[in-house]
Amino acid sequence: MRYLFSVIFLLSIILFNGHFAEAKDEGIGIWVDMLPWDEVNGILPKYSKFTIMDVETGKKFNVQRRAGSGHADVQPLTSKDTKIMKGIYNGKWSWKRRAIIVIHQDQWIAASMHGMPHGAGKLDNNFRGHFCVHFNGSTTHRKKAVDLSHQLMIMKSAGILNEYLNSAEPYELIQAFTAGIKQKDRRIVSAISLQKINWKMQFNKVENIKPRQISVRPFRKDELYLNIPVDIEWIDEDSKRHIFNGTIHLIRFSPEEGWKIDAKRFVKDVFIQNGGRERAKGVTEKDFQIDLNY
Repeated sequence: MRYLFSVIFLLSIILFNGHFAEAKDEGIGIWVDMLPWDEVNGILPKYSKFTIMDVETGKKFNVQRRAGSGHADVQPLTSKDTKIMKGIYNGKWSWKRRAIIVIHQDQWIAASMHGMPHGAGKLDNNFRGHFCVHFNGSTTHRKKAVDLSHQLMIMKSAGILNEYLNSAEPYELIQAFTAGIKQKDRRIVSAISLQKINWKMQFNKVENIKPRQISVRPFRKDELYLNIPVDIEWIDEDSKRHIFNGTIHLIRFSPEEGWKIDAKRFVKDVFIQNGGRERAKGVTEKDFQIDLNY
């Protein structure tokens, strides 16, 4: 499935990132392919080299695939590439997903990466281990399941994120909303929110978040307002655990339009007035079992 990458986006990268050469000078087109993992696995076999471009910053670095079965385990090629990658993550390694474009020969492929060295690594690149690159339909090491956060980033890099969110069912929308908060991605949460929110301020409050239960009843095709009972667990910046048992409110202005989440009410109920708060003793990412599903 092939999508035409936004020319406006490309021009903005060229204008605001002086290190980025024009596409024609690199022998690459402006098409971004959202290819299934089974196909990418053949295009980028073990030991193949390719370029990663971060969608938000336009920064690029070179990598080599070293392993991986459900997705690609890759390493930066050199210390210089490692430095560029770490700069993309503002100088601090992170499990957070980012939308990327994999550039291989004359092909651009929609993908997602996290930014945390782990496991084994063989290259002399000042990078202790490898990191993971996911493609459409990729699965994680541990659960052998598709990771929603990676898939949202893949759709973002392919230019079809809004299309997906505008047609998502209420359950899917709530899952995407919490994933967007977890990844601190304003593009995702803003596209889902009914109102404009200062998401940077809210993101600073949240270290991690996941829905434990979403109770969606059948609804009529002409309904414009839904109250969805949810059970949400989240960790704040002080490693304190919160449990929110309440309701998320969804609105649409006509049966033909997509659902939106009442974001102001969500922020007030979950992050400001949440009463189900308890200190998490020695909470780690492993205990929380959410971000380590790479």
